[in-house]
Amino acid sequence: MKPLIFDNIDEPGLNTLAVYERRGGYEMLRKALAMPREAVLQEISDSGLRGRGGAGFPMGMKAGFLPKGDMPKYLTCNADESEPGTFKDRELMQKSPHMLIEGIAIACYAAAITQAFIYIRGEYRLQGDILEAAIAEAYAAGYLGDGILDSGQPLSLVLHRGAGAYICGEETGLLDSLEGKRGNPRLKPPFPAIQGLYDGPTLINNVETLATVPHVIRLGGKQYAEIGVERSSGTKLVSVSGDVQRPGNYEIELGIPSREIIFGLAGGPQPGREVKLWFPGGSSSPVLTRDDLDLPYDFDSMAKAGTMLGSGAIIVVDDTHTVLEVMSKVVKFYAHESCGKCVPCREGTNWTHKMVHRIESGEATPMDLDLLASVQTQIIGNCLCVLGDAMAMPVGSMVAKFRPELEAEVEAARERAGTPSLASAGAGVPVH
Repeated sequence: MKPLIFDNIDEPGLNTLAVYERRGGYEMLRKALAMPREAVLQEISDSGLRGRGGAGFPMGMKAGFLPKGDMPKYLTCNADESEPGTFKDRELMQKSPHMLIEGIAIACYAAAITQAFIYIRGEYRLQGDILEAAIAEAYAAGYLGDGILDSGQPLSLVLHRGAGAYICGEETGLLDSLEGKRGNPRLKPPFPAIQGLYDGPTLINNVETLATVPHVIRLGGKQYAEIGVERSSGTKLVSVSGDVQRPGNYEIELGIPSREIIFGLAGGPQPGREVKLWFPGGSSSPVLTRDDLDLPYDFDSMAKAGTMLGSGAIIVVDDTHTVLEVMSKVVKFYAHESCGKCVPCREGTNWTHKMVHRIESGEATPMDLDLLASVQTQIIGNCLCVLGDAMAMPVGSMVAKFRPELEAEVEAARERAGTPSLASAGAGVPVH
């Protein structure tokens, strides 16, 4: 497959306007501006492009939710790439920032939006500097401003730097932060498409999603939809990390076997090692095992397997690690990043952290694993946003799929702590 987004991504100077224009940059913006807004939006809808940030919601449908009329409307690009294991947007912004800007301009024209923001993760200082320089070039060249390319379409684009909070990757937490408030998620409904930034209709999309828009316009929506598989069209950037020989970002056609990504592109684990488990969509996705390596990598296949494609971050864990070690790192992260606004997440992540520590310290029994699994079911679907679910789903899947290993970990930890063995105390009976 010929890459779309990553085509010659390492060309020197691609972050500059001169090189980007030499490669045909902003020609798709010119093409879009020569079309009726409705036709541009129809091309995006026909492409079947689904959000690349995690939720996988069709972009054309989301843009279509914005009400018609002359009220102020906003576009917010979510560049707060904080999901553990995800680093694709960083490379896009660093190496081809004008692709993102062009995608934003086309999307704004299609949805009759005149004010756009890029909310970038605070730790991405280099990428933020590169984006600021690219935005200044775009303004100077007339791709942004009062009347882009003499079309009469005004577009203002502002880069806003976050301050290092995972919760601001959640779209409504991002909006609060962008408005100068503490980054807490909002109750939905109303949804951002109706009442978002500054209480106006707001279209929120991920960096990769918006960077794909120029390619949709170039190919045409129906031709783009022929790439990939039904309901998962196009290409996808995947960030592969963990126990693989060639970690990195790869552009794949949706629907290829997961094994081709983990072993074909990323080289698989080191010789003599085996895959124990893997996260198909970042640390918030339910884990899969070595038995799932031949699953097609697309939105629906992952959902049918009880997990999700998410942001496209594949984290591979080999047999040198214990499941408890992986679980402990996941739980510690989400307990720390919970904003504390809703009870199921605030208390659930904290309780889970304490229960995992109880196993590690040798105080737990197999009954604690039942309680651990039960707490996750009480979190899922009951939080103000998906942060609580983001911890509960992988933890619940690890308990379900690796129960024997976790029971052995409970016993081993008790032995290390000098706690009486469960075999002598009576299996399942707490010892105090």
